Amino acid sequence: MTHPRSRPAPSLAGRRGRDLAIWVEYEPEAALTAARDARAKGTVHPLPLHVEAEATRRLGRPEDALKLAQKALRQFPAHPGLTLEAARAEAALGQLTSAIARLEALTRADPDFPPAWRLLAELRERAGDADGALEAAKQQAASSAQSPELLEAARLIQDGKLGRAEALLRRFVKAHPTDVSGIRLLADVALRLGVFEDCRKLLERALELAPDFHMARHDYANCLIKLQHFEEAEAQLALLDRAEPDHPSHAILKALLRVRTGHHKEACEIYARILKDNPDQARIQLSYGHALKTIGQREDAVTAYRNAITAEPRLGEAYWSLANLKTVRFDATDIARMKEALQTDGISVQDRFHLQFALGKALEDSKTFEEAFSAYETGNALRRKTVLYDADRTSAETDQVTAFFSRSFFEARQGWGDPSPDPIFILGLPRSGSTLLEQILASHPRIDGTFELPDIISIARRLSGKKRRTDASSYPEMLADLDRDAVNALGAEYLERTRVHRGDAPYFIDKMPNNCMHVGLIRLILPNAKIIDARRHPLACGFSNFKQLFARGQNFSYDLVEIGRYYSDYLRVMRAFDEAQPGAALRVIYEDMVSDFEPQVRRLLDYVGVEFHPDCVNFHSTDRAVRTASSEQVRQPIYQSGTTQWLNFEDQLTPLKAVLEAELGEGRHWDR
Repeated sequence: MTHPRSRPAPSLAGRRGRDLAIWVEYEPEAALTAARDARAKGTVHPLPLHVEAEATRRLGRPEDALKLAQKALRQFPAHPGLTLEAARAEAALGQLTSAIARLEALTRADPDFPPAWRLLAELRERAGDADGALEAAKQQAASSAQSPELLEAARLIQDGKLGRAEALLRRFVKAHPTDVSGIRLLADVALRLGVFEDCRKLLERALELAPDFHMARHDYANCLIKLQHFEEAEAQLALLDRAEPDHPSHAILKALLRVRTGHHKEACEIYARILKDNPDQARIQLSYGHALKTIGQREDAVTAYRNAITAEPRLGEAYWSLANLKTVRFDATDIARMKEALQTDGISVQDRFHLQFALGKALEDSKTFEEAFSAYETGNALRRKTVLYDADRTSAETDQVTAFFSRSFFEARQGWGDPSPDPIFILGLPRSGSTLLEQILASHPRIDGTFELPDIISIARRLSGKKRRTDASSYPEMLADLDRDAVNALGAEYLERTRVHRGDAPYFIDKMPNNCMHVGLIRLILPNAKIIDARRHPLACGFSNFKQLFARGQNFSYDLVEIGRYYSDYLRVMRAFDEAQPGAALRVIYEDMVSDFEPQVRRLLDYVGVEFHPDCVNFHSTDRAVRTASSEQVRQPIYQSGTTQWLNFEDQLTPLKAVLEAELGEGRHWDR
């Protein structure tokens, strides 16, 4: 009988790939015992010999490891793993010339063996052969197989386990600093986490090691787009176009760049060319639909979204994209197909919550309100689990901002900042009528419409000094230490960063709603900018956010209580700003705009400082790109139905009402 406290002897049986590699690295004594036991049983296989040599080296006996590897190679000549281990042992003994020669012979015999190229790059670099190291790194990038660690990291990334993937890849890259595939995967994690500067630096290192590593260059161009370094991204795409002129993924990235720089028609042309040869590519059809929607080609966008569904019937984002046009009505067949897709085994969480939001819209249109709310509620609960949001943190940041930006702070800095009057900021909560205001203003010949520019938020994030989400922030307190020149430079930086999105008009619009939390920073660095506070009834606005699935950001919007808290924090910021800078912001109430339209338009234009123009009243006829959820709605004349839709769900909005009770009393407290 086995003693209850005894442990089974370690064994090589069933150990392969990453499991074996990690075991040998972290438990070399157990691995050595298992390898010797396997050989004692008469096993005729190179694996025990390889494990024995590697474990011996890891236990600090490289000379013995080399002898074991050399002996094993006489039995299994030219075995890649044993040859690699012999070279590792030689390198550990300082025999670089011998190790390099062995690896060069191995890569000639087996050029598709990345670990050999990786070690060869490292040893050539140690030997001072920079050009040779670069060439080996390039070959390693081009080889098809991957190390067990990288395969596991790729699996973790695919499963969304980015923290674990990052930890694994950081260890790997530290151990293999010239492994460009490892560097590229670590950069991919940084990109997914939104740490774009880290991503950029990693990819620049990968391309330094392997200039012809086209996948890394593709990722680098994508990162530059995220950083809004559009000219640099264009240059990288030109290099890729020369190297791989017919590569669809590079063309897709070029289309994305066109979208980000406002050249949507060019993007549509690129997508159309790709789809001519690849009509069944659902994701490309989806992107094509988004671009068509932005330039107002609604029917073509619907066709593209329908084509995406045909190619991939469970693609929830395609159904949601149709719903998000706001003007498409699903029929009974559509509803049945969405419900059927939701019952399918193996459907992803992303497809599931997209389908639930689309189904909610379809059921609301059919006046099945209870079932519609249930679909919205389910979709929100699923989406909420995929995003990071801390309502307490937002309230604490609101406390900091409202306490910091006082009247005395601005009085002490009178005349600071860039004096340009060009920017017009429209801010508030999403779904508050801000796109309508933008469309009205952008219809004026002296005002350029852009889109939701991220630059103010990006500047504030940089000023915070935070590298990770959990780091303490020095913003806004650090602004007190800036002198006049530094404040002026921040205003000039914003104007330069946003120049790429402007036309020739003297004014331009920045419609990022979340800028409301940085209204003090805006006033400090751009004292002559116009600030328009777009506001809507709390329950109408809150419910509109609840049933809206945002492509990115707005992480407060997937829970009714959190929506209410965010709305309340927003009101606190704007009220504090009104006290610190009386009359600086113009408040525009959505309900007033739709009930008393032309007088409100004139009031808006007077505030901006431009003459009345009839095109602003006929805003729905303006031909311009609109990228927000309201893109189709602002291409129609003004209508009032949006002010009362929430009443169909009033009973279900109790959690939102409870948070906003003080604002919903007698009178309109929320518009003050």
